[in-house]
Amino acid sequence: MRQINFSLIFGFGLAMVFFTLENTAATTVHLLPGLQYTLPLAALLLLAAGLGATSAWFFAAWSGMLNNVEQFSREGELESQQVRIKDLENDLNRYRATVQTQLGLLPSASSSDANSETNTEHVDVQTS
Repeated sequence: MRQINFSLIFGFGLAMVFFTLENTAATTVHLLPGLQYTLPLAALLLLAAGLGATSAWFFAAWSGMLNNVEQFSREGELESQQVRIKDLENDLNRYRATVQTQLGLLPSASSSDANSETNTEHVDVQTS
């Protein structure tokens, strides 16, 4: 991979050198009314490319910083969600324990079902 990167950089640099040697004609640039500069075409294009590369680098750095800030805020949200989940799990366990305790205090359902079945059979026997 390093050889590919080196060959790309070398090729781009060589192309820029040949471009600069071939384009030495003077060109006038009007920046504002009354403000003009005359430079070789290659120098102007290299200057424009440098400004564009610098702008792209600043944009990438700014985007990276914004992504880091967003990631830190997500981590804080995730931590607060984890704390909330633990609280809810504790509440659920406490409610389960309360329900189990209350069910233990009630008369058993199987003995009340057996009593109701014997009463029903007894009533049926009397009506027959």
